[in-house]
Amino acid sequence: MRRNYSSKRKAIYDMLKSRTDHPSAKTIYEDLKGDYPDLSLGTVYRNIGLFKEDGSVQSVCTLNGEERLDGNQEPHTHLVCTACGRITDLFTEELPVDDKAVVGDDFTVEKKVVTYYGKCSHCR
Repeated sequence: MRRNYSSKRKAIYDMLKSRTDHPSAKTIYEDLKGDYPDLSLGTVYRNIGLFKEDGSVQSVCTLNGEERLDGNQEPHTHLVCTACGRITDLFTEELPVDDKAVVGDDFTVEKKVVTYYGKCSHCR
């Protein structure tokens, strides 16, 4: 995160880093509004843009028109339930993904993002 930041930016950042439910900007705004009455949704979106730009936060997917975000930068896969919208992190290297098939001879992989869509155990 950038060094020059306000208490609101820090609160947005801390919330994204501490949550595992992959919140939307609107969810973050609603959760912080009580502590920061002058916080605007625009401020949340601008700061999320900065975090995405510097690589400290990533976009997972868009559900119901809202971008869902992840502050965990450790390599992992996302499982997105298409019925209820729940997003689960999966930390394993055992998934059948062949990097060599998409890399070729003249491309160096810097980051791999894998997202699976399906139904969670509650929605099956």
